[in-house]
Amino acid sequence: MTFATIDELQAALAEHAYIADRSLSTAIFLALSMDKPLLLEGEAGVGKTEIAKTLSRMLDRHLIRLQCYEGLDVSTTIYEWNYARQMLQIRMLEAQGAAAQGGDAIKNIFGPEFLIKRPLLQAIEESMVRPPILLIDEIDRADEEFEAFLLELLSDWQISIPEIGTVRAATPPTVIITSNRTREIHDALKRRCLFYWVDYPTLDKELEIVRARIPQASESLSRQVVTFVQELRRMDLYKLPGVAETLDWVTALVRLDQTSLAQGVVEDTLGAILKYQDDIAQVRGKVVTDLLKKSVAG
Repeated sequence: MTFATIDELQAALAEHAYIADRSLSTAIFLALSMDKPLLLEGEAGVGKTEIAKTLSRMLDRHLIRLQCYEGLDVSTTIYEWNYARQMLQIRMLEAQGAAAQGGDAIKNIFGPEFLIKRPLLQAIEESMVRPPILLIDEIDRADEEFEAFLLELLSDWQISIPEIGTVRAATPPTVIITSNRTREIHDALKRRCLFYWVDYPTLDKELEIVRARIPQASESLSRQVVTFVQELRRMDLYKLPGVAETLDWVTALVRLDQTSLAQGVVEDTLGAILKYQDDIAQVRGKVVTDLLKKSVAG
């Protein structure tokens, strides 16, 4: 599926319950049409990862996700050999007397059937049939050395495996890279990507997101929750709630058969939107009362 215009792409995202403004839709449109990686930065929970998931559903393409963390290496991102299976093969060859024949039989243990393919190699191989969506999630959690490796991969889209040879992508996968900006990403990597900052949504946009994702919630509940969360984001909290927390809270309230906010149920469900005890303690009581007044008035 290809999109002739930005409006067409924006409408398709909305049909798949992802509400994107025109600037974000433009960044996605360009990433798809130019075959350029898209680097999305923003606070946790604002919908960066969901963009890759939505594109996968919308384009009917396989989503390959590489979740980043400190200490990523070749064996967890590209490939490793299945040592247990190789040892079994060696013992079988020895039992058959093949090991004595020299190198040819032993070389068989370094064939593709013994290769464990990790996300980056999977993305290159699958691109030969149909380019997947490659999500490199929370790259700011990985070491800077991993960024340096990505520079070459994103430029050439090929991986060399000494025992097998070079594997090249026929068509580059669509790459979405996310960062919560716990550290700065190197300029060299940013130069190879299109960039977009995903901010917290406005009240109207967040309300539209809730309506699209949780249509069973009453209009009054959706509006009150969104107004409440928007006011929370004005406070000096350790971790401000993202859109993901808003959706979790609305879902929880619907499960509790609530059609509007009330003091008791807000106090009981604060853990759906606030993830630190100090934040919960700061909000409980009078702050909840004040925010409820604003939510109901809104």
